[in-house]
Amino acid sequence: MRLSEWIDPFLDAVWSERGLASASLEAYRRDIAHLVNSLGETNHAPTRADLLRHFSTRIKNGDSVASVTRQVSCLRQFFAWIQRQGYLPDNPMLDLHAPARMHRLPNLLSEREVRALLAQPEPDTALGLRDRAILESLYATGMRVSELVELPLSRLNLIRGQVRVVGKGGRERLIPLGEPAVLAIEAWLQRGRPGLNPSGDRVFVSRRGLPLSRQAVWQRIRGHARACGIAGDIHPHRLRHSFATHLLDHGADLRVVQMLLGHADLGTTQIYTHVSRSRLKSLYSRHHPRG
Repeated sequence: MRLSEWIDPFLDAVWSERGLASASLEAYRRDIAHLVNSLGETNHAPTRADLLRHFSTRIKNGDSVASVTRQVSCLRQFFAWIQRQGYLPDNPMLDLHAPARMHRLPNLLSEREVRALLAQPEPDTALGLRDRAILESLYATGMRVSELVELPLSRLNLIRGQVRVVGKGGRERLIPLGEPAVLAIEAWLQRGRPGLNPSGDRVFVSRRGLPLSRQAVWQRIRGHARACGIAGDIHPHRLRHSFATHLLDHGADLRVVQMLLGHADLGTTQIYTHVSRSRLKSLYSRHHPRG
């Protein structure tokens, strides 16, 4: 079989084994298609030299280190799967390693900035109640914005102060809601949401009662941030970063933060320990008389 004919069976196998999200599957498809286009249609497996030339070309064409790292991981899995089907004696990706990644520290909001942002939406309108509930929910839980906009009413338990979130790969996690978030959500559900005639079971809806898009949440957060004088590009993920870092700043265990964020790998969460150390040094230098 030609390489292109293995793409769909491979993606079906990955989906059934690991439950990858559609966006991840499409990224895998693009990565393999890039290789097929680079090599041309052939019945032969690429050599190590072919693959090195392919990755070299991708880097020259402007692909980031993170993108190339994902491509290496994808193609390693792709050829390993073909090998398991009995059509390859060896995996040509086996001894190829991804380039070292530079870990950028997440851009954070200070606790003072978070307090200002959460207080910005006016609670005397339906949209103000909604926006305050959105901001409180994002900061209280560290949810991804995609998880927030897809959240159904059935996954909220305001009596217990909990929300059940379905994250990447269909993995579920139960996250506590603090009292301010519970009160904000209750106000939205009782006094804001009913007046918008919602058409479905999503917790957060638009002014027309339809499900919110990620872009709409992004725009609302950016508008509130500008209104209260927060500089820089504000987006929902900054609240997620701030949630994790503030937890660690106040003594939370790293594995607890990993569980709350829904990270499959603890290494992904460890970036926040570097952020906390960096902030600690900054605070020491700023406030200690001999810092």
